[in-house]
Amino acid sequence: MRIKSSLPSALKYQAVVIESAARDAGLDFFDVVFELLDARAVNGIAAYGGFPVRYPSWRFGMDFERLQKGYDWGLSKIYELVINNDPTYAYLVGSNSMLEQKLVMAHVFGHADFFKHNAWFQPTDRNMLETMSQHAARVREYIDQHGQERVERTVDLALSLEGLIDPYAPGRAHGRTQPPVRRPTPLSERSLAALEAISGAPMRHAERPAPATRAPAECAPPTFDVLGFIEHEAPLLPFERDIVRIVRAEAIYFAPQRMTKVINEGWASFWHSRLLTGGLLEASEIIDFADVHSGATAAAPGQLNPYRLGLGLLRHAESQGQDLFTLRRAHNDVSFIDALVDEEFALRYHNIPYSQRRDAAAQGLDWSAWKQSLLTQLAWGGQPRIELVGTAGGALELQHHHDGRDLDLAAAEPVLANLQILWRGAVSLDTRLEDKHVRLSVDADGRVARGPGPEARTGSAGPIGPLSASAPSGSP
Repeated sequence: MRIKSSLPSALKYQAVVIESAARDAGLDFFDVVFELLDARAVNGIAAYGGFPVRYPSWRFGMDFERLQKGYDWGLSKIYELVINNDPTYAYLVGSNSMLEQKLVMAHVFGHADFFKHNAWFQPTDRNMLETMSQHAARVREYIDQHGQERVERTVDLALSLEGLIDPYAPGRAHGRTQPPVRRPTPLSERSLAALEAISGAPMRHAERPAPATRAPAECAPPTFDVLGFIEHEAPLLPFERDIVRIVRAEAIYFAPQRMTKVINEGWASFWHSRLLTGGLLEASEIIDFADVHSGATAAAPGQLNPYRLGLGLLRHAESQGQDLFTLRRAHNDVSFIDALVDEEFALRYHNIPYSQRRDAAAQGLDWSAWKQSLLTQLAWGGQPRIELVGTAGGALELQHHHDGRDLDLAAAEPVLANLQILWRGAVSLDTRLEDKHVRLSVDADGRVARGPGPEARTGSAGPIGPLSASAPSGSP
């Protein structure tokens, strides 16, 4: 572990002790670099997605104002911020108490272990801090060359489309880069090859199967990687194309955080609880720990708390004798919930005694429906599933894979208009609204229209919401 000198000696000591306990418990992570900052500075870094070297944008300034006002008014507080990088960087808030700092550092080591070993993070750029710095330098060069207003306009357009990626594509590409599995050649093939070598002539039929052609690019229609298609196919100027490439690369980097919010926060919460209650707490700190921990895992009516759900599922798995490290390695939120949520967990999570399970429905709990609701809410990383299905006549044709909840058309229209600006051509989106097929369209001149759409294509469901959303900025 590398510790910046900004940490006071007491915190340096605690960091070393907690790291040792984490490694003894089986956690494994890249070097962790802790930095101590005031709350305003941490809010600033959080607004940039955890990367203080990111390119400038008014959107990040808006995020900072929101975070800072929440802190000033006592509505929200960031205890720490940790980013997936090698080394892993974590920012501590100087106003936290020593107990809070100990909890946060234990929580950070849990995240660092998850980043290093979870399958969904394996394709990510482990040198993203340097990559973000390079992106920022290129954007600033474009500002010098083309003017701030023109470059910021392109950044805004690209950022509005950052949700239009395929979050599964990096994993597929990563799998293709792995060494191929060597399968034994069948005896018949080996014998025929030997006979050909001896005779000096081919013994097989002349019409051999043609070699497999190269698979089409991931961004070719039909594709969910709409932003990738724009990067490669839109008639953009070189600097515009590079900005789209930058935004897409960063969106792909952040995608696993959306895909694993529940299990990632659950894993970090499980280990900060296990490590601190396993001997790292002073007797005088136990009540304060219980207060902070319960606050982080509290249930708010109508809201999903990923800390509480993830922690509860891991404890449920442990009670069943499952290997938690295997679960941590393999799952994203959807597969995690699908594998572990059962009636027993649902009853406990909703504070219904198991002895009253027969009356659960009368108390408003249909556990299988609740499970399905969670799966729908978290599928596709919390984004609506939008597919580019064709380019007939040079117009982009998009399809929303409806899951029973309607798309927010008021949010979708400006995003579709921004897509039209980058494409320099007409764009349409087919969806359903109140069981009726609807088509949003933007013509080549930028005019937006709504009308009846064709019969929707079938496809697997995805969550609802605006076409894009800001990437998560680490761990609050």
